[in-house]
Amino acid sequence: MAEMRKIIESLLFASESPLSLDRLSALLEIGRVELRPLMQQIVDDFEQADHGFYLAEVAGGYQFRTRSECADWIRKLSKERPFRFSPAALETLAMIAYRQPITRSEVEYLRGVDSGGVIKTLLEKGLLKVLGKKEVPGRPLVYGTSRKFLEFFGLRDIADLPTLREFGELDPAVETLWSDQLNQVESSGYE
Repeated sequence: MAEMRKIIESLLFASESPLSLDRLSALLEIGRVELRPLMQQIVDDFEQADHGFYLAEVAGGYQFRTRSECADWIRKLSKERPFRFSPAALETLAMIAYRQPITRSEVEYLRGVDSGGVIKTLLEKGLLKVLGKKEVPGRPLVYGTSRKFLEFFGLRDIADLPTLREFGELDPAVETLWSDQLNQVESSGYE
């Protein structure tokens, strides 16, 4: 098993994106049932170790991630400026993440302003994707979050997003804001 662990760690290290259990199983030619406990052991070992990185389960797969306390040092290494979200981009991204699948006009209705530019930027950054077209006159595009969104925010899947109740525990004003917005949406008949 030690040799298998080395191979798994090498594959994860070399991969640019998270590797799913299915992909690892196919590469290693072993069953998922055998692989799952080994993956959990590796995740646990890296979590307990005092390294500058850990193994995370994100976007339906596994990926090595650097620890947040090392972020300033990594920024010095990277020539690329980190993506900064404008308040409009964060608001739009949050609405789409929680209400997906959603059309541009529905986002604009909720925000009260044109959101075409923001949606375009989020699409270009790969955080959003087109899920298809809505079966209504005009057949508008329907948007949702992408796998890159999950990777960026360190989520296994969309169900890992915090709930309204969890937001409220952080700041009661946030819960009031979200409750007011949800009530407005429900009373408008927009679903």
